[in-house]
Amino acid sequence: MSFSRDSKVSDIVLGQPKAKRVFEDTGVDYCCGGGQSLQEACLTAGASVEEIVRRLREENCAAASENTQWASAPLGELTWHIREKHHAYVREAIGRLRSLAEKVRAKHGNQHAELVEIERLFLDVAREMSTHMQKEELILFPYIEAMERVMKQGVTLEPPFFRTVQNPIHMMMKEHEAAGDLVKRIRRASGGYAAPPDGCASYQALYRELREFEADLHEHVHLENNILFPRALKLEAAVLGPGGE
Repeated sequence: MSFSRDSKVSDIVLGQPKAKRVFEDTGVDYCCGGGQSLQEACLTAGASVEEIVRRLREENCAAASENTQWASAPLGELTWHIREKHHAYVREAIGRLRSLAEKVRAKHGNQHAELVEIERLFLDVAREMSTHMQKEELILFPYIEAMERVMKQGVTLEPPFFRTVQNPIHMMMKEHEAAGDLVKRIRRASGGYAAPPDGCASYQALYRELREFEADLHEHVHLENNILFPRALKLEAAVLGPGGE
């Protein structure tokens, strides 16, 4: 895939599988900020667009991407993938990280006051993501899957209480931004997940797993904001037809 500084970051990620790693390393937002041009995203992140372009090209990013599959796969498969991979990971990681953050803060908090803030921020993002995923699984995903059955099987679509899929999608995207802001603040407070010289093995494990949590969140939000949600909006328009009824 060819790209330029004016290309959307989300489009680059969709066509180039290794772009996510480049963006993670350099702090370029490809999930909530996926609608930005590469130039704009680099400016926001304080990254060199020339360096990013060079790395993207060196990484041989033209191979087929997993995200290319999700751009055309049945939406029911995509919602299942999000549940089974990302939602399952977040639920498992929350319990583990909550305990680890408490342990490290209790041992090192007097010398490293940032651990108190990191624990608080993580508890905030844990609560945000827990309620967010529940709403997706109980409300949004079932409606998307129901719309797909209408198109495939001709069954009747029960009108949703939220009137149009645009409404829960708008809410989910706002919650993505809130969660993304929290993990950015964790990254800043931790100095980019750099454990101090006196950091024990648990300290290092906490920062390593927080970094993994952030990377999973970015992939999770990218799949929804840049693939699932736009396709769901198009699907609803096709199901409802002219006039939206």
